[in-house]
Amino acid sequence: MRAGPALLLAAALGAGCIQAPAGGAPEGFKPAEQALGERIFRDPRFSQWFATHLTSVNAPPGAGDPTVETSVDALGPALPGSLAGSAMACSLCHLVEQDALEDGTRMRAYSDFARKSPIPDRGDGRHQTPRNSPPMVDALVERPGPVFLHLDGEFTTPESLIEATFLGRNLGWLPTERGAALAHLARIIREDSGKPYQGPDPSGMSYAVAFLAEDTRILARLRLPSAYRLDVHQASDDDVLSAVARVVAAYMRGLTYHRAAGAYDGSPYDAFLALNDLPRSPREGETPLAYARRLRTALAGLTSPRWVTPDQGTFIHHAQPFAFGPDELAGLRVFLAEPGAGGPADAGTGACLGCHPPPEFTDHLFHSTGVSQEEYDAVHGPGAFLGLGVPDLATRNADPAAYLPPSAAHPGAPGRFRSAAQSDDPGLADLGLWNVFANPDMPTVQAALDSVLCPAATACSPDAVLLQTLGLFKTPGLRDLDDSAPFLHNGAADSLTDVLVHYRNVAGLQRADLLRNGDPRLGAIQLTDEDVASVVAFLGSLAEDYQ
Repeated sequence: MRAGPALLLAAALGAGCIQAPAGGAPEGFKPAEQALGERIFRDPRFSQWFATHLTSVNAPPGAGDPTVETSVDALGPALPGSLAGSAMACSLCHLVEQDALEDGTRMRAYSDFARKSPIPDRGDGRHQTPRNSPPMVDALVERPGPVFLHLDGEFTTPESLIEATFLGRNLGWLPTERGAALAHLARIIREDSGKPYQGPDPSGMSYAVAFLAEDTRILARLRLPSAYRLDVHQASDDDVLSAVARVVAAYMRGLTYHRAAGAYDGSPYDAFLALNDLPRSPREGETPLAYARRLRTALAGLTSPRWVTPDQGTFIHHAQPFAFGPDELAGLRVFLAEPGAGGPADAGTGACLGCHPPPEFTDHLFHSTGVSQEEYDAVHGPGAFLGLGVPDLATRNADPAAYLPPSAAHPGAPGRFRSAAQSDDPGLADLGLWNVFANPDMPTVQAALDSVLCPAATACSPDAVLLQTLGLFKTPGLRDLDDSAPFLHNGAADSLTDVLVHYRNVAGLQRADLLRNGDPRLGAIQLTDEDVASVVAFLGSLAEDYQ
């Protein structure tokens, strides 16, 4: 989704006329719930900084939050002033066009440019998140099994994630300030005038009018469906929060890569499959992994490939040509290759399909790929992560304030195992899913985690399962990676080549039994420099100008 549709909606709702041309909805219009969700997603007034600096809900605060006065860019010079005068909002960790160049490049797939996203300074020593901001496009695509959100799977519904965000640390609120955050959010929704606190008027419709959806001037297609409506002046603060979460979740569900007849069709890779009559999606009842292997077999029989060339498509937001040729095909074959008759160390074996099966290129599950170990060892020396002391379940849960992330129940917890490695404290590391599994402060996610970590009819010891969660993070999708660098959950890789080199290195550690709790499938990876270049070319062919 782009900013354009929001401006179209703004024009339709502006100046109090709340009218639009006769006939069907113009192309690019969002459903009303998604448009309202985007407006809230981009609104900086819900932040703690705004709450402490406002003179009126609808008046400029006078100066921007220093945290976001300039964009943070790990890959080159920031664009100064592009966020000046603003305050923290969902859209400032999940950028789209905010820092785009005039030629349309430098877009984001709802991620930012930082290795670890900046957060407001509240005097608790936290100035950034422990992880890179993940892209949001396709984050809520339908899938079998439970949904896990955030890189450590803390949330199982977008609504729960959204509520925690609006009342949480990323918008500047401390764990002890939930009540103040909730009251502030409800006040913004109730008192909003329909005019932003700065800049030109984009709507003319207040949040209260939009949620009530009874104004007779609102066209039917611009009116919230009944499931999203609320009289915010009569509702409780918690009900207002729930209503906000529902429309923002609707907006998130609308962020998808393009499909036609159920198959992806927006990237050069997708065009190549269609051009060569190759299978583009799993059959009914077929798992993505089985589909990936069927695709590999079909590719083996492709003797005269038809190439995708720039005259068959163009990119608006990518500098690369719209193409899929011999290099991309070679990379696809390496990507899909699994250990063969020559053993687990066959050259040209990417073994990527085990965690990144097409067409979504993610299994939506958790794996340890050595990123936390590599980060820790880079600070404390090779092999240091192998000796890091990690408490067992009984020790951890007997003193959650010492080991687990901060929460309302334990606001002073240091979150030592949800932190980036630091040279002055060898007790800090990011253990990923370890922080969430069997965490008594996160009860709602536990049944879903049990279903994937301890399948039915399997006898599982919670202590043993906890050990197996050390260093696990959710598998990201691989589409449109050009719009989401830097890569890996800690933003440590500036390029896709860096990512592939990381996997080649940790594969060697896995084979040597030097990778702590590494995914066993890593040991199958064997890549030459030529293989790395080919896979990078293939991954580039997954770019698209998503709509």
